[in-house]
Amino acid sequence: MTTSGNKLNLSAGVFSVIVAITLVLAKMWALWATGALSIAATLADSALDLLMSMGGLAAIAYAAKPADDDHTFGHTSAEDLAALGQSLFIIVSAAAILGAAVLRLSQPESAHISSETAGVAVMALSIVLTLMLVAWQRYVARKTGSRVVAADSLHYIGDLIPGIGAIVALWLNAKFGWGWVDSAVAIVAALIMFHGALKIGKGAWDALMDRAADDEIIASIADIAGNFDGVHGFHDLKTRQAGSRVFVNLHIELDGSQTLEEAHSIGAALRRAIVAKHTNADVLIHKDPVGVEPHPDDARYS
Repeated sequence: MTTSGNKLNLSAGVFSVIVAITLVLAKMWALWATGALSIAATLADSALDLLMSMGGLAAIAYAAKPADDDHTFGHTSAEDLAALGQSLFIIVSAAAILGAAVLRLSQPESAHISSETAGVAVMALSIVLTLMLVAWQRYVARKTGSRVVAADSLHYIGDLIPGIGAIVALWLNAKFGWGWVDSAVAIVAALIMFHGALKIGKGAWDALMDRAADDEIIASIADIAGNFDGVHGFHDLKTRQAGSRVFVNLHIELDGSQTLEEAHSIGAALRRAIVAKHTNADVLIHKDPVGVEPHPDDARYS
């Protein structure tokens, strides 16, 4: 991860914590002003958001630490551990939302939608702040590939959709008496959360299990190596992911009659070309003379 990438991830984590604290304080005031149980429920959700955001920020900060004697490949796997935990939490939250929505639809007489001005104002504030946060998180996630930021963004999207739906539902309930819209919106939000959490959780699990990088990344690296000046061929292209980093091992075949300095220059230039294309890549290149059987003395390859 580059310094700029670490700063982007940290900015997203800090922004998330600030938004969560703001919403907790605002909803505490709304609860005091209205005494509405619906506000109490959203306050509890925002409190959980704050805990998740603080955990995500801690994971981002830890993952940004440089490599040391005990972690020579860096600390980016902390992102995968945090993202896996967040995805599990999102799945549980989505299940709770889905269950409550289905129960309310089956018992319409138990539904009670509050329309107090203070509650609506806080919900509007929540939507505006969440929109700003999600927009920044999605930008950062695209730039850095951080699964922690992506998971945190998904969780806030899960809050955003019911928030918008709640305001719409309040209006429809007041205008037409359609209280069921609130539950329908919650079901849609829960399903979106399920889908996103499974996708993020699978990505984090794959990284923790040293799964290879995406096919597009592997194909791109192969294309760069296969068409690089001075490289006669390559083999044993291996990749794995840890957080937002991609580790690449590659054997290239060079003219055995050239000097070590010339061979080194070709390998170094190839590494720079790969990193220029994939800025989060950590590349290790081994050089073999062209025409020599790979690993002739290694029994594991015989």
